[in-house]
Amino acid sequence: MPSISSVILQATSCLCERRGCMQLQELQQELQQRCRMTNEDFIYIIQNCPQRFLLVPDGESYSVVGRTSLRLCGAYSRGERCGGSCQQLHLCRFYVFGNCRFGKGRKLCKLSHDVSSKHNAGLLRECTLHELQEDELFLLLLQNDPQLLPEVCVHYNKGSAPHGGCRFQDSCSKLHLCQHFLQGVCRFGPRCRRQHAVDPRSQSVLEQRGLSRQLIRDLPAIYRNAQYLNAAATAASPAESPAAAAPAADDPDSGEFCKAAQTDETEEICLHFIRNSCRFQDGCRQVHFHLPYKWEVYDGRCWSDLENMEEIERDYCNPAKTHSSDYQRVDFVTMTMESMPVRRLSTVSWVRKPPHYSLTTQWLWYYRAERGGWLEYGQLDEKQRSTSVASRTLEEAFVSGETEVQVVKGQRVYVVSFRDMYQRNHKHHTKRSVRRRPRFVSRAEVDKLVADLRKCSG
Repeated sequence: MPSISSVILQATSCLCERRGCMQLQELQQELQQRCRMTNEDFIYIIQNCPQRFLLVPDGESYSVVGRTSLRLCGAYSRGERCGGSCQQLHLCRFYVFGNCRFGKGRKLCKLSHDVSSKHNAGLLRECTLHELQEDELFLLLLQNDPQLLPEVCVHYNKGSAPHGGCRFQDSCSKLHLCQHFLQGVCRFGPRCRRQHAVDPRSQSVLEQRGLSRQLIRDLPAIYRNAQYLNAAATAASPAESPAAAAPAADDPDSGEFCKAAQTDETEEICLHFIRNSCRFQDGCRQVHFHLPYKWEVYDGRCWSDLENMEEIERDYCNPAKTHSSDYQRVDFVTMTMESMPVRRLSTVSWVRKPPHYSLTTQWLWYYRAERGGWLEYGQLDEKQRSTSVASRTLEEAFVSGETEVQVVKGQRVYVVSFRDMYQRNHKHHTKRSVRRRPRFVSRAEVDKLVADLRKCSG
C-alpha cells in the first residue's frame, strides 16, 4: 500500500472532484483504482483521520465529506499585519472564489494569488494538501471555512409567502435557499416552495460578490457539506451548541420530556449536586445529574438523554472504539447518532481542581502505537520505553489553551498538536493519531464514593 499521507491526499482529491462529498463505497472503489490497498486499510484510514474525513450516516451506509482545519487568514484579508507564526493561508478570497477582478487586468491585486508561496506551501504540506489542484483546494476551503460562504437568509425559510418572512425580498443581500435542503432533510423535493438551486436573483448577488459561475453552480452542494461539518463541530464543541439557533418547541409541554435547548447555559455537570450538596439547587448555572457524565442527542428542537449512558460511556472510554456497541449506535468520530448531533456533558477536568476533589473527569491521553493499538502517554511500550510526559501534563496544557506540547521518547523528539490531534516527528516526517478519552467510572463506583463522602461528613 502507498504511504498513509499519499492515500489521504488521493482520497481528498477524489472528494473534491465530486464536489466535496462521496458515498463511502464509491470512494473506496475509486481509491482502490488509484492506490493498491485492501478494504481494511481503507476503513482504517477513513475512520482514524477525523480531521480529514467526516463520516455522515446515509441510509444503511455512510457518505464521506472532505475536511480540513486550514482557513484563510482574516487579518491578512483585511490588509492587517499578521504574526510571523500564522498558521492560516495568506490568499485573496476573491481568487479563491475564482473571480478576482484585479487578476484579469493590468492592476495587480494587493493580496496573494500564489498558493505555492513559501508561507502557503509550508502549511499545505503540513496538512497533506500540497498536491491538490487549485480548484480542489478552493472547494475544500469553501466548505470548511465559515467566513467564506455568503450567508443564507434565515427569514426566507420562515412563513408561507414566496419570500418567506424576508421583508427585503428581491433586494435581500443574502442567499435565498431552502435550509432543509441544505441540511439534506427536505421532504418536499421538487414540490418545495423554497429554492433548491441558485435562482437568477441570487446568482446576480453572488456574482457581484466575486463568485465565479462555476462556483455558484456548486454552491448548494458546498452548503450541504458545510452543514454536515458544522453540525459535527457543534456536537463536539462544549462551547457552541446548535441549541442556540433552535426554534421554540411547537408543543408547550415538550419541556417535560426533554430539556429546552435555549436554556442551556453550561455543559459542565455540578460536582456538588452529585454529592447532594449543591446550595444553589434550581438556581445553579451548572447541569444537575447523578453521574459525572451525561450523553444527549439533539433532535432539531432540544437535547434529550440517551438510554444506556453507562454502556455508551464504557465504550467511549476505550480509545480503540470509534462507536458504541449499543443498539443506539453513537459514532464517536462524528459525534452523531443516525445523523443527529450527540454531545457528552461532564464534570470539570481533574487538572482544574485540587487532588482531593472527587468525581472530576480524569481525561487520559493516548497515541497510536506501532502495532496499531493505543498506548497512554507515560506508560511503558513493548520495548519498555516511556514518553517524557504523561496524561496530566498534556491535559494541563490542553485546558490552559496551549496548542502543542513537546514529547520525548527514547532518542526521538515529537510534537503533540491539539489543533489536529496528531503527534509528529518533524525530522522523520512521521505522525501518529492522538486521542483524549476519560477514565471509565461506573454507576456503582459513583454510588459507593458518594456514600463514603456522606459518612465522612457525618
